[in-house]
Amino acid sequence: MSGHSKWSTIKRKKGAADAKRGALFTKLAREIQIAAREGADPEYNFRLRLAVEKAKANSMPKENIERAIRRGAGLEQGEALEEAMYEGYAPGGVAVLVEVLTDNRNRTVSEIRRAFTRGNGTLAESGAVAWQFEPKGYIVVDMDGHTQDEIFEAAIDAGAEDIQFGDGQAEVYTDPSDLKTVREAFRLRGLTIETAELTMKPKTLITLDEKTTEAAMQLIENLEELDDVTNVYYNLEIPEAMLAGMEA
Repeated sequence: MSGHSKWSTIKRKKGAADAKRGALFTKLAREIQIAAREGADPEYNFRLRLAVEKAKANSMPKENIERAIRRGAGLEQGEALEEAMYEGYAPGGVAVLVEVLTDNRNRTVSEIRRAFTRGNGTLAESGAVAWQFEPKGYIVVDMDGHTQDEIFEAAIDAGAEDIQFGDGQAEVYTDPSDLKTVREAFRLRGLTIETAELTMKPKTLITLDEKTTEAAMQLIENLEELDDVTNVYYNLEIPEAMLAGMEA
């Protein structure tokens, strides 16, 4: 498992004990609301099912989840949300994609620009860095007594594109359209799925010195803390020594 991916795993574990649970629940509710526009039944709306499972994994109350679904389906009044993607550079030339859900684009872009400026980064024009990423389905499977060969076989049989192993977990990348199929194949084999989501995978990763890496990660974390930001994607590889300190 690469340092880039391992940091994502650390963040998920930290998020479960995040003191800012109100802000976390707001973000999760917005994701559910947007997904529910395509149908209010998670059984038939895979994007909604992923959003609901993510919310449950973060201990979001059932009533909050149901309210977000009703709002997305138009059964209850809620925020007029829209999706957007912003692009920029963190220190060291790190390519950054910022995915947002917002009810006020002017406010959102102002906050994002401020975060980039304060973090010695730059907000870029549309298309400036997006070409360095590609949409993928992403699944993290707990090895849980299973061998690499077993998981590799299950992944390949289901149509996965890439599998990486490390730290008792397997990372599996799929074509976005195959995420549901591969996830279901793992479930039927009794494998524990830690994460299943759509992501933007960097085509190549860059490595920087420790000081520049810390500056870039600080900017990325500041972006992630903004209320309207749902995901931040970047092409920075994080050294193992830094990861050990972050995890501690």
